[in-house]
Amino acid sequence: MSSLVYPANLPGLTFGRTRTPMYATGIQSRVSGKESRLSYRAYPLWRYELKYEWLDDRIAVSHLKALQGLFMAMRGRYDSFLYSDPYFNAAAAFQFGTGDGSRTAWPITVRFENSGGPGGDELVQNFNGTPQVYKAGVLQTAGGVHYSLDGTGLVTFTAAPTAGQALTWTGGFYYRCRFTDDSLSFEEFAARWWTTRTVSFQTFHL
Repeated sequence: MSSLVYPANLPGLTFGRTRTPMYATGIQSRVSGKESRLSYRAYPLWRYELKYEWLDDRIAVSHLKALQGLFMAMRGRYDSFLYSDPYFNAAAAFQFGTGDGSRTAWPITVRFENSGGPGGDELVQNFNGTPQVYKAGVLQTAGGVHYSLDGTGLVTFTAAPTAGQALTWTGGFYYRCRFTDDSLSFEEFAARWWTTRTVSFQTFHL
């Protein structure tokens, strides 16, 4: 997995982009009309589709080379990169767990919602900078002093939080993504001016 970040600030990005949450549900229907449902995925995956009206290849830092270069570096769908969603890329004192006196480990999560909901938890596994983890509002020290954080976003406290203690975190995060296709077409509409219809990529969990 690479640590390359998707070039999200290319000025040719146009409206018409899509952001699609994806769950996986098994449904068994009966003749009577009753259903049984089973959720296979606790946290959603996301699919993004971005469109670029123009990519300037005349400038020193070419937009075309930035985007096509990332695709080439990933070898299409083979490798993964980091994406900072412009509308959801940080958490502020988000509560990801509540102590019960015995449990020591929780996954870091966030929620895209209005205050008070509704919303669904999302798993955070790729951080932009060092997250700050709090227990009952008190900042905890990482590195095994108060807690450790592994590569899947799992926080393990050295001492179990007491019953009712709120566990919160603040920080920025990325989505771990891969391209959805092994080919990506670019069209030159004027000398060294390019366009691409849709750049599609999706998240996955570690």
